[in-house]
Amino acid sequence: MSPAVRSSRARAQLTLKEPPSSVGAKPGGTIAQLDLQFNPSTLELRKTTEWRRTPSRMAGQSALPEFVGSGPRELSLEVFLDATATHDDSVQLAVETLMKACVPSPLSLDRKKPASPWVRFEWGTARTTSFDGVLSSLSVTYTLFDVDGSPLRATCALSIEEASVDPAGQNPTSGARTARSTHTVVAGDSLALLAWREYGDATAWRVIAEANGIDDPMALQPGTELVVPGLRDAGGEEER
Repeated sequence: MSPAVRSSRARAQLTLKEPPSSVGAKPGGTIAQLDLQFNPSTLELRKTTEWRRTPSRMAGQSALPEFVGSGPRELSLEVFLDATATHDDSVQLAVETLMKACVPSPLSLDRKKPASPWVRFEWGTARTTSFDGVLSSLSVTYTLFDVDGSPLRATCALSIEEASVDPAGQNPTSGARTARSTHTVVAGDSLALLAWREYGDATAWRVIAEANGIDDPMALQPGTELVVPGLRDAGGEEER
């Protein structure tokens, strides 16, 4: 392949943006951008749907499944970093950039609403793999070191989980949700999943947690009735 053809190839990149300032809002300004040295050799895209069945002791066959909702997309890829030609700290700097996506951004801390940056993977004209999300996992493996111990090569495995699909509070038949509702917890429920069903935004789980005085979002007891606040606008105000 000639140099001219090689240079015209689309370069994949990861962009870190400020998390939304309110439920349903768009992500803020760019925090950092990482242009990948090497385009990924593979991309793994996953999406799930949730169905619920109500068992019946009198039924001869299994009950018909009830569609509950569609889960977020999750994109997994590996990022290869190499500084053997330059022997500089570019590998360390790239890893530090990825690590920023795992901790609250300074601006969100200033707002008293700590949240990690939103992440977007973009590569040419690809649409199914390009969406706003949050980094759900990151694993870094250093494979080569300089004489002073500085890493020269690393492979970073990461997964990006879709953060929102539609504007929060939107319902295709009834418009913005404005009324409070209730939900009875069943096995397998989580606040993030409930927030995604109700608002179209899994990161809005704190709204439900605050409304119910929940300190530990992982300790949901089946049978518990939760209050689900309505959202009047993108700012997350409740309808009074």
